[in-house]
Amino acid sequence: MRWSWCGLRRSPSVARAAEVVRTWRRRVGLTAPEPTQRSRLCAERCRRTDRLICTSTRYYRAMRLRDAALKIPQLRRLIDQRNALLVERGNLAGSLAAAQDQLRALQVTSPFMHYAATFDPQEVIRRHAAADVQSMPGYLTNFLGVHTDPKFFPDILKGRGGEVEGIPIPCNWHADVSEWGAALRAVDLAHHDFTVVELGCGWGCWLNNTGVAARRAGLGVHLIGVEGDAGHLKFAEEAYGVNRFGAQQVTLHRGIAAPRAGVALFPRQQRAGVEWGLEPIFDATEEQRLLAAQSGSHDELPMIALEKLVAPRRRVDLLHIDIQGGEADFIAGCLSVMNSKVGYLVVGTHSRQIEGRIMDTLLGAKWKLEIERPAIVSLSGDAPVVTVDGVQGWRNPRLDLA
Repeated sequence: MRWSWCGLRRSPSVARAAEVVRTWRRRVGLTAPEPTQRSRLCAERCRRTDRLICTSTRYYRAMRLRDAALKIPQLRRLIDQRNALLVERGNLAGSLAAAQDQLRALQVTSPFMHYAATFDPQEVIRRHAAADVQSMPGYLTNFLGVHTDPKFFPDILKGRGGEVEGIPIPCNWHADVSEWGAALRAVDLAHHDFTVVELGCGWGCWLNNTGVAARRAGLGVHLIGVEGDAGHLKFAEEAYGVNRFGAQQVTLHRGIAAPRAGVALFPRQQRAGVEWGLEPIFDATEEQRLLAAQSGSHDELPMIALEKLVAPRRRVDLLHIDIQGGEADFIAGCLSVMNSKVGYLVVGTHSRQIEGRIMDTLLGAKWKLEIERPAIVSLSGDAPVVTVDGVQGWRNPRLDLA
């Protein structure tokens, strides 16, 4: 049997049908378009090779059907909408490619990518990203599904309610790849239950983020926070509620974390969410306490010893410290209880000197530094000025199997 690109082999029944069609077309006055030189040659070749329908014939029929379809308003609108969507898809594809190029350039040039690590923090972050994140009206939702009220940071988050953030590589509005990777690394190392203690917890940032990640991983969760600002502590209560933690899963203290008990003065602000770097005065003297009471500039708060804070817990899977310059003294003073109960430490550092002191203390105690990104400094003045806090993530090998 012979075949060609022109079409189908002629048979008597097909020929008769074709003749009936041609007769009907003549009777109703339908005429074919004026044949071109190419169509004449094609038809002649079909006759010589005993073929019925050729490519040219099918093409002209398709064109006539298309022209007829375009005269139907509903079909015309559908075709116009399809064409518009195709154009929009092309534009979006171009925008996406440009955004990906910018992201790659940002990741290469961002100072937040200048970290050292014994694990891959980017892989850890991507693995913990939730696949089914849903936005919540009035709240900013991150890649883990954690909801944050923009009123917590009005200068930064105003107008972002209802948004869903992408994966924070190299960073998002409050933390970089190093801090995210270190905090989620602690979740990976937890067994059965996950207890996190955040000192200087503010709105409960790392309580909520690591708590949600641990809950998704199937771990039991307990969140413990210490905060000096009364307004920020109310933010933390709101945050754990909107992120679906029960009251029995959360313990919040108003006070100042310290190696030992005592009294501290904490600056008072008129509106919560405006200042996030307030520093306490530890072991305030009677004169300082009297002056603060008279002026109303500071609140008198208890210093809460870490040993007392974690006494009810067998193990603390993550201790997050961000206490505005007091981190080196705190770690040195709490080393014994940390050695026995803390599995992982993430600390925000506020100077290069502090970073060195912490390294001396923890390396000497046989802790393992797993990730580090130094504080970012500006050299525009007479002395280096820290513009972005550093990050260190430490694992306690004593508790690897605890």
